[in-house]
Amino acid sequence: MTARALPRLFLVRHGETEWSRNGSTGRTDICLTARGEEQVRAQATVLVGDERPIDPKNICTAIISPRIRAHKTFHLLFEHLPEFPDHLITEEVREWDYGEYEGLVSGEIVARDPGWNIWKSGCPGGESAEEMQARVDRVIAKVRDYHRKWFEEGKGSRDVLIVAHGHFNRAIIARWNKFELALGTLTSTVEPGGVAVLSYSHHSLDEPVLDGLNLYAHEA
Repeated sequence: MTARALPRLFLVRHGETEWSRNGSTGRTDICLTARGEEQVRAQATVLVGDERPIDPKNICTAIISPRIRAHKTFHLLFEHLPEFPDHLITEEVREWDYGEYEGLVSGEIVARDPGWNIWKSGCPGGESAEEMQARVDRVIAKVRDYHRKWFEEGKGSRDVLIVAHGHFNRAIIARWNKFELALGTLTSTVEPGGVAVLSYSHHSLDEPVLDGLNLYAHEA
């Protein structure tokens, strides 16, 4: 069997929004700020293109949150190229549903609900931690199926790209590495516009690994 390069998942958080600046989050459709758009355009020139880290010819599919901040980020990353890669816009990679806590910052939530921790408590009227974990696990299973087809059968291409959100991306990183969802809170900060790279160790799809975190965030 021809040795193939290990497949990768590029995980991109959308660029800056007013909510990412003040610490709010949720499913509300918030646009990128002007600075957020500038961040992503600056990243695109070093990040995306032929022989660059995200090379369109290596992308078998891109999975994009339907929130405008994520969809706009995807478009800005590829607008300087002749065409966009194959992509799917789906609620599967939306941000954590904050339910009754939509738009609030952590301090405001804790004032209402002392001891609240989203990674364990979830959100009343929104998604529980168990529901979030199940959704993230379904996405990971789909990504790994793309990876398996490439690595073992030579079908498709090497990489998958996801453009999504801060909490969702931290949850993906935790579960990719087979940690409990609650460890998502320990996955450092996923910066607006930052890129994480998830892959595998020892040429084995049974050994998932985090290869990089917040790459290119300094360009933002």
